[in-house]
Amino acid sequence: MSIFQFIKSKLFLKQLIFAAVGLGVFFIVVVKWLDITTNHDQKIEVPNLEKMNLNEVEKVLGELELSIKVIDSASYNPSYPKQSVISHNPEAGDLVKEGRKIYLTLNPSNYANVQVPNLYGKTKRQANSQLKAIGFRVNSKELYVSDIAKDVVRGLQFNGKDLRAGDKIPKNSVITLKLGNGKGSGQYKPSIANSN
Repeated sequence: MSIFQFIKSKLFLKQLIFAAVGLGVFFIVVVKWLDITTNHDQKIEVPNLEKMNLNEVEKVLGELELSIKVIDSASYNPSYPKQSVISHNPEAGDLVKEGRKIYLTLNPSNYANVQVPNLYGKTKRQANSQLKAIGFRVNSKELYVSDIAKDVVRGLQFNGKDLRAGDKIPKNSVITLKLGNGKGSGQYKPSIANSN
């Protein structure tokens, strides 16, 4: 029997139908299996976790059968409670499947300490720029001391205490500039002036 005759025979047609049915059944079984194992139709809405502490987050996500992973402690944000969630991914309102990890960014306990630079002899504008660039705030009310140079830094204060270059204070602290008033006959030299 030639190949052409075999293709035209009933035996070939039966085998072709069996193969098509078998392939169809296999395809349906695979699709159903994937639906079941991947929770295809399951959708869990991620709640808003911002400002919750870690214990509250674990309880809420545990009830939803979602897991957590802390990926970062961000820069301190005073408008959020200490050790609370600042942001999370996936975000609130996103739909996820059971067991999905929710990645959290937490608010640290406080601002990190930052080293005070040596600004002695710098202008008021230079000092303002440098202090703001490293994360400090500058008091709008400066202290003026008797000095020949006007608006030149002769010291720094934090909470009423004089600072030295190299001292460490929390980021976002308010620093007061001690500036020359331009009316003195010499240079103001406090006992703690830095030569660093």
